[in-house]
Amino acid sequence: MSRTTIEILQDALAHFEIMQTHAEQGLEERLVIDAVCMRLSAGIEALAAIDSDEREGIFGEVWPLMWGMRNRIAHGYLLVDTTIIRETMIHDVPSIMSRIRQRVLLHQSAAIGDERAVGDAALGEPTHVDRQLKDTRSVGSAGASESDRD
Repeated sequence: MSRTTIEILQDALAHFEIMQTHAEQGLEERLVIDAVCMRLSAGIEALAAIDSDEREGIFGEVWPLMWGMRNRIAHGYLLVDTTIIRETMIHDVPSIMSRIRQRVLLHQSAAIGDERAVGDAALGEPTHVDRQLKDTRSVGSAGASESDRD
């Protein structure tokens, strides 16, 4: 049985929420950075299971940068710059979580027949104001090269 988009989004959101709890302990400790990296990678990995068209509708052109960050963590774990992780936590993760929450609410509204939500979904547009991540320095700074985006 395949999982629904809503279930996948909720799983990713859970990883990101746990990651934020870890980060509250301070990003100066290597153990905390390691835990944050693992949850960040797991959350992004979960999002990869969403239909590519829907994922594009949620994240747009930043998805390859997110996937590049996941690859950098997964394949070059010791080489990930902790400054990049800190910047990602500050600048990118809140927007990513907002996009996920908005899509979850959109799915829930559509399920109960909220015509406004159904109309927005039909347009294929995110219903939030941050349509594009404003600051991609941290995700992009991870050095996501073409090979990282595989």
